[in-house]
Amino acid sequence: MPDRDYLDWPFLEPRHRALALELDAWAGQHLAHAHGRDVDAVCRSLVAELGRGGWLRHAIGGNGAPIDTRAVCLIRETLARHAGLADFAFAMQGLGSGAISLFGTGAQQAAWLPRVAEGRAIAAFALSEPQAGSDVAAMQCAARREGGDYVLDGEKTWISNGGIADFYVVFARTGDGGGEGGRGSRGISAFIVEADAPGLTIAERIDVIAPHPLARLRFDGCRVPAANRIGEEGQGFKVAMSTLDVFRTSVAAAALGFARRALDEGLQRARRRAMFGKTLADFQLTQARLAQMATDIDAAALLTYRAAWLRDQGKRVTKEAAMAKLTATETAQRVIDAAVQLFGGQGVVSGETVESLYREIRALRIYEGASEVQLLIVARELLAGEGA
Repeated sequence: MPDRDYLDWPFLEPRHRALALELDAWAGQHLAHAHGRDVDAVCRSLVAELGRGGWLRHAIGGNGAPIDTRAVCLIRETLARHAGLADFAFAMQGLGSGAISLFGTGAQQAAWLPRVAEGRAIAAFALSEPQAGSDVAAMQCAARREGGDYVLDGEKTWISNGGIADFYVVFARTGDGGGEGGRGSRGISAFIVEADAPGLTIAERIDVIAPHPLARLRFDGCRVPAANRIGEEGQGFKVAMSTLDVFRTSVAAAALGFARRALDEGLQRARRRAMFGKTLADFQLTQARLAQMATDIDAAALLTYRAAWLRDQGKRVTKEAAMAKLTATETAQRVIDAAVQLFGGQGVVSGETVESLYREIRALRIYEGASEVQLLIVARELLAGEGA
């Protein structure tokens, strides 16, 4: 049975424990279909299923209701332990609509958030570009004002849910078009762009080692009503970073879910695998490896739920979220690699649980800020604190 002692940690409240246990039971009954060759169809089905189950509402704020970061983390951890695509489907609904939850007008929230929460609309977050990944200020996708509209030109890439989303929150450079203007991070604005907007095309579908919907988008004279701008013109960098601050901690939680599943698989393998007249678990080398896996997971979990708790107290968590994301994703990579090693040759057989986990975890060390970027964030926050 998976270790659930962490649910009693003081960072969490009784309602969080109840939520995690309820979701765990639900996932065991409803996520058997969370696999298949047609990844687009599976993801659409998962979004609808999560909406019917009432789980997506936890990732959607708006109308003055704050996002419960600890609940989001527990949900992602639990879903990731059961099925990586289910975690992906949940997370992208939150990330894709997060800017609307945090900065959207009442009309924007009313138009989109209920549909996202019910699984009737699939959301996407379109920030990265071919030459602007970690360096958001290098963004080249442009939006110019024409009367009551903005006209978007440029590209976005590595966009999760690209090709199946009903709308995209797109960040583009408004430059001298008004507001703060100028170059760098201050010249960026955010827009809601519906998937069928003229001038928006799916330029390329991207296949990755852990399949999920991913695409490169092209905007060619794509006209968007000014009413679809999120926040003030030139405020887009703040919108993007605030959204990422909410969900970066939850990436750490997803990594924990993958790591806990790997530990569970490793424990079962060690107990059952016969070797030299004993079981694998009888050897001290195996025991040491399992102990290190468990210790590392708990250390990462403490950082993760500290960051989530602090944010729920209204604190700024840029440093703490970066620490959690860095530690949990790097830890999960090591833990899963150790689990594959315990399985030996069976661990690299396609479709084996630990083999799937090995592919799932790799991207988490890159997206929403690569590990190297997290180190830079932590250092910047430390140095800023020393300066203060």
